[in-house]
Amino acid sequence: MTKSYVDEQLAKLNEGSSGGDSGTVGETALEVVTVPSGKTLMAGQGTEVIVRVGKAIVYSSDSNGIADLTGGEDLKNGTAITKNHLILFPRAGRGILPDPAQTNGLTVLVRGSYTIQ
Repeated sequence: MTKSYVDEQLAKLNEGSSGGDSGTVGETALEVVTVPSGKTLMAGQGTEVIVRVGKAIVYSSDSNGIADLTGGEDLKNGTAITKNHLILFPRAGRGILPDPAQTNGLTVLVRGSYTIQ
């Protein structure tokens, strides 16, 4: 899959949102989130994330990972996440963090629940 395919799918998803309620994120809306260096975005069950800026690493509290739907693979704890890939968090207790080798954080698109820790 290519970046243009991902962009096309994102555009289709955003067509369904009315954009009338500022400050309210609907079911299909993607939220732009900044993850500061040294912090972790912990995703809720069923949350989807797309890394847009920065290098991201998988965090998992157990031996299972997260699903890279674009690449068609399971990403284990400590694995790098490819930019512009759609990532699905099948369960809570998993997240992403900025690569410790970079000084800047991450900019990601999120659909679903999350916390920054």
